[in-house]
Amino acid sequence: MQQPNKTLRYVGLASQWIVMLLVAVWIGNKVVHWFHLNIGFIIVFPLISLAVSLWLLFKELNKPNE
Repeated sequence: MQQPNKTLRYVGLASQWIVMLLVAVWIGNKVVHWFHLNIGFIIVFPLISLAVSLWLLFKELNKPNE
C-alpha cells in the first residue's frame, strides 16, 4: 500500500492544531465573560487542549507500523 505524503500529513496536523487552539480560546473567552473571571483564565483552555493533543500525538507516533 502506498504511504501518504508526509507533507500533507503535517499540514493536516497543523490545521487541526490551529482550529483546536482557536476554539479553545473562544471557549475560554466565553467562560471568562459568563462567570466574570480574571482575563488570564482564557489561557487555561488552550493549554489543556494543547497538552491533550500532544499526548495523543505521542501515543499515535509510538504505535508500531501496521
